[in-house]
Amino acid sequence: MNQNICFESSFLPEDINQDVLVAGVDEVGRGALFGSVVAAAVVLPLSAIPQLIELGVKDSKQLSPKKRHDLIKPIKNVVTHCHISEATIAEIDELNILQASLLAMKRAVLALKPSPDICLVDGKFVIPNLAISQTSVIKGDRQSSVIAAASILAKVWRDDLIINLASQYPEYDLAKNKGYPTAKHRLALQNHGVSSQHRKSFAPCRHII
Repeated sequence: MNQNICFESSFLPEDINQDVLVAGVDEVGRGALFGSVVAAAVVLPLSAIPQLIELGVKDSKQLSPKKRHDLIKPIKNVVTHCHISEATIAEIDELNILQASLLAMKRAVLALKPSPDICLVDGKFVIPNLAISQTSVIKGDRQSSVIAAASILAKVWRDDLIINLASQYPEYDLAKNKGYPTAKHRLALQNHGVSSQHRKSFAPCRHII
């Protein structure tokens, strides 16, 4: 067993049935200046979770881009269903990034078929107004293989999205920074201003025309 991942029973009742459908949900892109925030959710029976561990699923930030890509198909083969959702730049600027992230996660979980019996949510907060039992797991992508699987799907999907947009906005070095506030990205904002895809409510963008 991968020692970097705690088995999900740590967050679930001891007598839980192995057929219970467990979902994991995570978001990526909260700290970026450019692009939407993306959430992925996966659902599978509790009994199938060891298969994720055997694949080497762990926090997406601890994996190379190639390893993340290589895990996409195996993860999809193990889980019962997965879904990726976004909260738009406009929603981020209107709601704030936390609420937009929770909205993206809610959309992803609600799209799962079948609906999970319980959802493990990365972070300190549960998803508002979600009629499914939830447990928030701080640093969940390190603590839960189900959340880690979701984090990998979300990371790969969002990175590919930003790379595809990079040619439209070459001045911001997006292929390398994925929209995050690197020194080169901040300098490009000073020199070229913000694009239609930048989050204008974020401090580095807020006062730039």
